[in-house]
Amino acid sequence: MTLPVSDPAAWATAMNNLGMAPLGIAGQPILPDFDPALGMMTGIPPITPMMPGLGIVPPPIPPDMPVAKEIIHCKSCTLFPPNPNLPPPATRERPPGCKTVFVGGLPENGTEQIIVEVFEQCGEIIAIRKSKKNFCHIRFAEEYMVDKALYLSGYRIRLGSSTDKKDTGRLHVDFAQARDDLYEWECKQRMLAREERHRRRMEEERMRPPSPPPVVHYSDHECSIVAEKLKDDSKFSEAVQTLLTWIERGEVNRRSANHFYSMIQSANSHVRRLVNEKATHEKEMEEAKEKFKQALSGILIQFEQIVAVYHSASKQKAWDHFTKAQRKNISVWCKQAEEIRNIHNDELMGIRREEEMEMSDDEIEETTETKETEESALVSQAEALKEENDSLRWQLDAYRNEVELLKQEQGKAHREDDPNKEQQLKLLQQALQGMQQHLLKVQEEYKKKEAELDRIKDDNLQQENCGSRLCASSQEGEQPLEKTAVSNPVKSEREALLVGIISTFLHVHPFGASIEYICSYLNRLDNKISTSDVESLMSRLQHTFRQEMTGVGASLEKRWKFCGFEGLKLT
Repeated sequence: MTLPVSDPAAWATAMNNLGMAPLGIAGQPILPDFDPALGMMTGIPPITPMMPGLGIVPPPIPPDMPVAKEIIHCKSCTLFPPNPNLPPPATRERPPGCKTVFVGGLPENGTEQIIVEVFEQCGEIIAIRKSKKNFCHIRFAEEYMVDKALYLSGYRIRLGSSTDKKDTGRLHVDFAQARDDLYEWECKQRMLAREERHRRRMEEERMRPPSPPPVVHYSDHECSIVAEKLKDDSKFSEAVQTLLTWIERGEVNRRSANHFYSMIQSANSHVRRLVNEKATHEKEMEEAKEKFKQALSGILIQFEQIVAVYHSASKQKAWDHFTKAQRKNISVWCKQAEEIRNIHNDELMGIRREEEMEMSDDEIEETTETKETEESALVSQAEALKEENDSLRWQLDAYRNEVELLKQEQGKAHREDDPNKEQQLKLLQQALQGMQQHLLKVQEEYKKKEAELDRIKDDNLQQENCGSRLCASSQEGEQPLEKTAVSNPVKSEREALLVGIISTFLHVHPFGASIEYICSYLNRLDNKISTSDVESLMSRLQHTFRQEMTGVGASLEKRWKFCGFEGLKLT
């Protein structure tokens, strides 16, 4: 670009502010101190990619930074800078991909040639759309050229040396929104998105594990090859995968069943090898643990020796002969050695504690399995005894009802019974007594089983508590659980027999009975039974008998009820 310039210094300053190298008419640098390699004059800061005119979106200029604008002399016009004290001209929001600017305030006599002469310094112009109302739209080739054109906003333009109003104007340059710019920007964004998707796809394909080799189709020849590979330990994994694929494909038929059976048998022969390999690796791991533990013990011994040396040197006998700096170093070394020793000691104790925990866990698992089997057996026995007890109780109730009916018949007739009825009554009483004795034995056995079952449950609970305490702290001692002995409310066999008879009597009286009614029934069996003894016995058995108040007003009465089944659930 060779243009006649009347003021070379001002033109060079303006071109440097635009980020362009100033050239003279002959195409040589105007100023001798201009550096062509840097594209700027000496003394001006270097142009960086983040400076206005080189990026897509220029960084904002700080308001306190003064912008030096000089007079620009062109071939047909002159541009005068605005007042630096005035605020910068306002601009609209930059549209995406903007390459078009709006230029207003043109002189009325301004032509398209003058517009090109002024703005082609900012970059290559693609198109100019000039209006008759002193404004135009200029579309540049690149986006950064728009930033250079905005620099000319606010300049006063004068055509030649004329002072006519039609030959002057004030330029206003602003961003313009054009469909072509937006379309090109969208195309560019889509291209970048396609490149990003392609890059991600290539990255995923690179990170994706390789596909397994295809499995050959079944044939007799391939079957023989796979059978040989199954016998080889190094090729077993590949061969067994082929065998699995063939079986899933449905290649097994009546003709090839023997071949597949032989291959399956070959695969089964590797089970023992794998078990032996696992045992070998476990043994190596245990040996490595033991070796590590021994080495750690040796290191701890050496640390103890070093700490002992430090402690010996810290005694008064040797400590006085060291200097102050030497004492400080010895104290620091001793502290560091003790910390390292404690860390290694804790690690060794943790290893031993883990071994003890593994052994205790194995023992607890074995004991819990045995206790569970014993507990299940006792539960089944207890259920069987309960069923037998219920059946015997029902039989006893039936005999008792028969005895009551016979006694009622005797009372109504008021005469002596026949020998046959007396004999029948005696037989029924004997059967009743036998049933009561058998019921007492069954109840005793049932109570024994229940006590044994409770003892097993207490032992299991005690073992669980001991195990939890062992995991929480290895230094805490085990405290055995004390089991309080429960005093037996039934003190003799006679009282047990009375409890059975009273239970059967109250069981058929669901609404309860008074103590006098119960004692009148017992006095028929034994005249020596007193009301106070019966009432004290029933009061001791709170889970078997319960006393309630029934009636209203004068008919208020104390009645005893049988609650043994409810007490069995509570206990």
